[in-house]
Formats: sequence, C-alpha cells, structure tokens
Amino acid sequence: MKFSEAQTGRTFIIRLEDGDILHEAIERFATEQGIRAAHLTVVGGVDVGSCLITGPADGRSEKIVPMETTLDNVYEVTGTGTLFPDETGVPVLHMHLACGREEQTITGCVRRGVKVWHILEVILVELLNTSAVRRFDATTGFKLLNV
Repeated sequence: MKFSEAQTGRTFIIRLEDGDILHEAIERFATEQGIRAAHLTVVGGVDVGSCLITGPADGRSEKIVPMETTLDNVYEVTGTGTLFPDETGVPVLHMHLACGREEQTITGCVRRGVKVWHILEVILVELLNTSAVRRFDATTGFKLLNV
C-alpha cells in the first residue's frame, strides 16, 4: 500500500448535457477551473453507443487486452471516480460506472467514451495539497496513480 494525504477544496455541482462525452467534459472543466485533483460521484443516464472497458480479456496474461462493451440502449447509471494529472499536468479522469437497464447491469471504465443521455449530475470535490500523479507504467500500459 502507498498513500498520501490531501485536503478538500472547492465543491462543484455540475450538470452534463445530452450528448456530452463524460470524460472529455470533466477533464475540460478541470482544466478551465484550475482543478489538479478531485474525487467525483455521478448519477443520471447514458446513451446508446456509449463504450465501457469491462475488464481484461485475460487478467493474468503478460499483455493486457481490454474488453469493450458498447451499450445497445439507454441506461441508468451511477459511478465514482478520481481525477489526477498525468506527467505533463493534464487532468485524467478514472471513473467506473454501473449501468442498469431492466434486470441487466454492466459495469466498466468510461475512458472509451460514454455519452450523456439528457442529463448526468456530477458532484466534484477538489483535492488540495497532493502530489499524486498518473504515470505511464510500461508493464501494464496504464497511467497508474503514484502517490
């Protein structure tokens, strides 16, 4: 386990609009507002065609091959995530959503493009005084959080 401490800063209540791409909108907002780090909670709906990373094809293979699931309809969602800068200072959102429709639930990461259906409510709490950063890890191919 590795950890660091942070303090909370500003809290933002955000309404994403129909057609917004979740990670693009949040990363753009963070840049515009000068937010370096944050934690987020979302609730609302996502549209048909949204794409989630739903796991690795083989969890213990040397090369990690992500599985993608494209939503075939509108889904109700809730999710949580973090925002930290990469090595160049660009904010990068890491968020997982649970997407439900009738009895079906699909859970995954939003990095491939999740499109808002009408409205997605976001509560973003800024984290201050942290040096945490996402750094590229050659073994996994991911930008991993370093604290």
